[in-house]
Amino acid sequence: MRVTAKNLALVAVFAALYYVLSLIAPIRIPTGVGNLEISFAALIACVIGLVLGPYLGTASAFLGAFVAWFLPPSSGSFFGLPFLLSPPLNALITGLIFYKKWKYAFVVFSVMIVAFLFTPPIWPVTENALPAAAVLFDKIIALLLIIPIAKFGKRLSFAKASVFYFVLFFIGNEADNMWGSLIFATPMVYSGIFGYAAADVQFFFLLSPFAYPAVRIIQALIGMLIAVPLMQALKDTPWLWKNETVLARNGQNGPEMV
Repeated sequence: MRVTAKNLALVAVFAALYYVLSLIAPIRIPTGVGNLEISFAALIACVIGLVLGPYLGTASAFLGAFVAWFLPPSSGSFFGLPFLLSPPLNALITGLIFYKKWKYAFVVFSVMIVAFLFTPPIWPVTENALPAAAVLFDKIIALLLIIPIAKFGKRLSFAKASVFYFVLFFIGNEADNMWGSLIFATPMVYSGIFGYAAADVQFFFLLSPFAYPAVRIIQALIGMLIAVPLMQALKDTPWLWKNETVLARNGQNGPEMV
């Protein structure tokens, strides 16, 4: 893929948008053991993947996440460093599925799930089935949803496309969360950075197994409300990465537009 000045400008613009949204206080949902947060920046990571595609979108989301981590109020905190890849993975998975490269998305997501099973708080799985199931049940659902939306996306009308974007963003946000769970379950992070033991991590995984998927659903819903009018406005313009998408009808696919 040839990278043009327009590509670089769009990467920078969306990265700046990510940073600005990261400054907005997240919506906090009390759970009784702390707050679950709905981040506005996480919502835009999916949109970045839609508009810029999987590769430029990943670069833009990473740049935005890095700037948000490096500058105040985070100011380069070690606590946020392990999770810098969450937004880029969100954009990557979203972009891969939308631009008909869903098999790569399926592999990336699957690798994270399998790797998680071999982390110290989870391995051996036979002895830690409950925390493993608490973390993975919604991730596995998201993984399996990749196939139907990739296969049947082109059959959706505009009215039903809202369902497509909702499911797609749910998958992207679950991939984001999968990376967070995976990296948090590594000793270098939970012990080296946060000072927890493996048993503590297992306890955290068991706290809110249904609350976290609820947050992903809310994020997907808000993202859908943004994506439907935005993608309709950008349809057949040179701003999208390609004309050829999962939602493109037969005979309407066009050449790469960047």
